[in-house]
Amino acid sequence: MLNSESLNNVLENKVISHQDIIEIYKNAVIDSSELFSVAQNLRKKFKKDSVTFSKKVFFNIVNLCKDTCSYCTYKAEPEEEKLSLMSKQQILELLQLAKKYRCVEALFVTGERPEQKYQEARDWLKENGFKSTAEYLIHASELALELGLFPHTNAGNLNFEEMKELKKTNVSMGLMLENVSDRLTKKGMPHHLAASKIPKARLKVLENSGKLRIPMTTGILIGIGETAEEIIDSIFAIKQLHQKYGNIQEVILQNFQPKPDTMMKNVPSADENYFKIIVALSRIIMPEMNIQIPPNLSPKSYQSFLSIGINDWGGISPLTPDFVNPEFAWPEIDKVDENSKNAGFELKCRFPIYPEFFSFISKELREKISIIENEEGLVKEEYWR
Repeated sequence: MLNSESLNNVLENKVISHQDIIEIYKNAVIDSSELFSVAQNLRKKFKKDSVTFSKKVFFNIVNLCKDTCSYCTYKAEPEEEKLSLMSKQQILELLQLAKKYRCVEALFVTGERPEQKYQEARDWLKENGFKSTAEYLIHASELALELGLFPHTNAGNLNFEEMKELKKTNVSMGLMLENVSDRLTKKGMPHHLAASKIPKARLKVLENSGKLRIPMTTGILIGIGETAEEIIDSIFAIKQLHQKYGNIQEVILQNFQPKPDTMMKNVPSADENYFKIIVALSRIIMPEMNIQIPPNLSPKSYQSFLSIGINDWGGISPLTPDFVNPEFAWPEIDKVDENSKNAGFELKCRFPIYPEFFSFISKELREKISIIENEEGLVKEEYWR
């Protein structure tokens, strides 16, 4: 009875408690149909019949990283073939190519403060004329804007001043919360050797983004050994930040997939039904939020998530791989379009910033967006098709 009552309360815009969500989860494990139906009703109510994505180019600026996560294949050591230390010329050339491919977003990704651990990173920065990775990111973002692409930086735990500088050129930024559980940082757990993944440190960065009024993308990693309660705690932590600052523009729900060269290579990927329940619960907890799953990480079934509450596919690149999940190629945009249409949704291209957050950015950035923006605040179709 509690399940139906609580879910009806959500549809009536009544607040439901943390404990109610736990009960809804437990009931959904037995039968998820009612939860999925309510999540879809909320999604239709607030997001109508369209599903968005961002057409991006992925810049793997530097993948040296001072942290070690048990599931990460992105990080490279100096002697590895996959090491990436992009020069200014390489960044410029990829930006020019991205323009030809009609990309809109320039996604800049780095390891966590590599110069603190590696001489190679310090030498690379010096060669290019910079003292820190953050300084280099500011330069790369300026370059992207000049060429008509919109920067979105995801570089780990940047400090307040670094984010303040990047806000001048970045229409949005990203930092995965992953999980608020301290348990996952203990010995033998995935974040044990990753100081930047300490929940307090991550929450501090997200709080700073709120103080700076930066439209922020964050999210949860699902299937890394967490409990359902820890996931629910994490979603509520994001909700509380958004209630306080109003700057969380999107929540990514990313399903864990094991990598052959990591400590967690033998851990199975996230169970799909468990993943779907978490996705639907996220819509229940944050009815008006933009919620996405990466389609490349659920290649055979991503379109089925449209019926349980998501309204976005995140960034898809026609040009560069997903360097964080290199074994999972991006689906072709035309195929995503077709699958979305077959599920009853219209695919639309957005900027790295959602229209409802345009008031957060400077007049200069707003003017640049307006050049290729349609009446919905999305990218004009003739520009990205």
